[in-house]
Amino acid sequence: MTVKELAEKFNLTVHALPDGDREITGVYIGDLLSWVMGRAGADQAWITIMSNRNIVAVATLADTACILLAEGVVPDEGVASLAAEKGVNLLTSEQGAYETALAISRLL
Repeated sequence: MTVKELAEKFNLTVHALPDGDREITGVYIGDLLSWVMGRAGADQAWITIMSNRNIVAVATLADTACILLAEGVVPDEGVASLAAEKGVNLLTSEQGAYETALAISRLL
């Protein structure tokens, strides 16, 4: 499934979608950025509640397919434009991280 398909299927709010055709191969949930850098896999949808600009750097380093902010968290000011500039897909879900991960994993 692509990031764009994910956004449409789950009615997610899109904040940045510079690479909507990027394929998602799995899901990673984590909020401790140093932990995510070493453990999130390439092409995974990374689910977090962290909303500051550092998430864009971590997503770039980990090469995740997208950042998905759970529980209705919105990105801090300027984060969406930074994500678009760096080629990072950034979405928001109203659901919790666990529920979101389950729903995505059922489709992969």
